[in-house]
Amino acid sequence: MRQTLKELWISVVATLAFAILVSGAYPVAVWGLAQVFSRQAAGSLVVKDGKVVGSELIGQNFTSDRYFNSRPSAAGNGYEADNSGGTNLGPLSKKLLDSVKDAAADYRKKNGLKEDAPVPADAVLSSSSGLDPHISVANALLQAPRVARVRGIREELVRHFIEQHTEGRDWGFLGEPRVNVFRLNLTLDEYPAHPAK
Repeated sequence: MRQTLKELWISVVATLAFAILVSGAYPVAVWGLAQVFSRQAAGSLVVKDGKVVGSELIGQNFTSDRYFNSRPSAAGNGYEADNSGGTNLGPLSKKLLDSVKDAAADYRKKNGLKEDAPVPADAVLSSSSGLDPHISVANALLQAPRVARVRGIREELVRHFIEQHTEGRDWGFLGEPRVNVFRLNLTLDEYPAHPAK
């Protein structure tokens, strides 16, 4: 009987200890860590004139020639955070090959490129989440002449803005340098148009 009570006591204490750890200490620790990175935990929202205009972490569908175009999105109707996901099409999928071919032709036409000009992969393929807010530096540089022409500003200035918004590799060695399209387009909107020279 004494052994049974001892084991029962150990079970009750262990249960309470794990309940406090899992239901109290762990959530408080995660919450505390989120406060250290509070901007990211809150969605990295961008406020302009007192109004939330977007997030640095979620791509947006920019279609006007005045703007740099984001990477294609397969998330719902495009960049829907609650419907995130890629196309899930394999490399031999006819549907994927046709969509890439069409997207490449549209990209070349929109940016005034030759019919056989190479197109960056991120200009025609969606990311695995469908929410990627970045494009490659090569993609941005190919779009620069169009954006400069439509906005009536010098291409060198647009290239300078691209350089300003280029983020390096994560931790110095992971991934490739990339450009945050949302931030770049906001900067362009803040710059007054001048006749191109």
